[in-house]
Amino acid sequence: MASDRQREFRFDGGATWLNLLGTRGQSFGARPIERLATPQRLADWLARCDLAPVEPPTAEDLDRARELRQRVSALALAVVDGVDPGAELVPAVRECAAGDPGPVRLAEGWPPRRVPPRDTAEALARIARQALEQLTGPERHQLVSCAEHDCRWVFLDPTGRRRWCPSPSCASRGRVRALRARRKTASHQS
Repeated sequence: MASDRQREFRFDGGATWLNLLGTRGQSFGARPIERLATPQRLADWLARCDLAPVEPPTAEDLDRARELRQRVSALALAVVDGVDPGAELVPAVRECAAGDPGPVRLAEGWPPRRVPPRDTAEALARIARQALEQLTGPERHQLVSCAEHDCRWVFLDPTGRRRWCPSPSCASRGRVRALRARRKTASHQS
């Protein structure tokens, strides 16, 4: 069972759409960690991303958010791995992004703020558009996937030197595994 710490939202992916991918931990493991378990958790996450919609998320919105997360994750992994994602992913994400009303609309007053999304569909459309822009722009070359087989979270790495996502547990598990492999190799060579 996932601890409260494991259920905490992650905002260290480098972009809102990448942080959406981080709302599911250990996605490729035997026991994935679902951080968007309820419509209220989705509302909390959207609020922390400055995308709180005027209308609160529903159970259907939660399903749409998880579906977008799954599609964008598959598309991001395809870009990172340099493989064709298949014919259906790009049109599905593009269709979601079409709900974004376009250029940034600012609310009145100071400091400058974006007009909040009308509903969760518009918030998700903004996220989908951001994902498509980054996946097709020059920043796509800075995307990497965590080396941990059960994580594979895609995040931005402008330095090009990271092997693991920003989670301390992935780096720790990876380093322990590498140390054991080196020790095993050394013991076989003795």
